[in-house]
Amino acid sequence: MSDPRSPNYNERDPSVPLQYIVLHYTGMQTAHEALSRLCDPLSKVSAHYFIYEDGNILQLVDDHKRAWHAGKSFWHGMTDLNSASLGIELVNPGHHFGYRAYPAPQINALKKKLHQLISQHHLDPITSLLSHSEIAPDRKEDPGELFPWHELAQEGLGPWPHPEADDYRPASDSDIQDMLRTLGYTCPNTHAYDRSTRALLLAFQRRYEPDNITGTPERETIARLRALIRVFKTEQSLL
Repeated sequence: MSDPRSPNYNERDPSVPLQYIVLHYTGMQTAHEALSRLCDPLSKVSAHYFIYEDGNILQLVDDHKRAWHAGKSFWHGMTDLNSASLGIELVNPGHHFGYRAYPAPQINALKKKLHQLISQHHLDPITSLLSHSEIAPDRKEDPGELFPWHELAQEGLGPWPHPEADDYRPASDSDIQDMLRTLGYTCPNTHAYDRSTRALLLAFQRRYEPDNITGTPERETIARLRALIRVFKTEQSLL
């Protein structure tokens, strides 16, 4: 049986290079319900890949087409994340329907697919992986704090911060906002230390400090922000 295909796509903006892979959870009660929605022309949402908990993968939209998975989103000031990315949906009921850990077969299948896509599309394995909550921090939580980002980083898929002693020095509100922007976290109206900044911190913590999701600049959070910036600076210097 051939994979189902979603009618929800259009052409990519040719001026926007494909450079990211955005990970989502389905956030619905069943896999069938989620797949039906992604393939329903009335929903106007889709993704390139759909990964079941048993590791089975379906391709819903061709890689070269613009799937509609990012919605209203921002990263390094970019707003057309749909043109700049591939979208992968992981079956998981999400925070509203019984959020649970991602099974090993699902994560193993994801890692294999990520290695393949990164190689095929010549993406940077350190900078290309994003969470939905990172690009839409004011409205999304997925794939959430149970997603094993550290495990992926150990296999060269995405970065991981390793703070040093000096990274634990205090930081002002302005310093924290500058660090978030340097890493790519952007959101409208972040000129003052307000709830938008809190949303950015929550997105950062869900990925890099999942045992401390407070939305406030804890000492460890500040240290990990600095350490991650150092990772990216090192990565850029090697290019």
